[in-house]
Amino acid sequence: MEAPERGALTLVRLVAVLLVVASILELGLYWAECRNPKHPVPVAAIPVVLRLIPALLGFAGLIRARAIAEWISDKLEL
Repeated sequence: MEAPERGALTLVRLVAVLLVVASILELGLYWAECRNPKHPVPVAAIPVVLRLIPALLGFAGLIRARAIAEWISDKLEL
């Protein structure tokens, strides 16, 4: 694997991990919002599922990282 392809692979992995981390942070903020002592609200399933979508995309990106990196390399002709 050449240096530009390694760079693209690193970029794809970084974006995928950031999607997972952002999703976890968003879920934590939603949970904290629901557990507010002044106005407690039960945790609903639909907002949790919607906040998990970026994490699923991140895991899919990690699984398919090499193919995505090759596609980016081909598109940019690196």
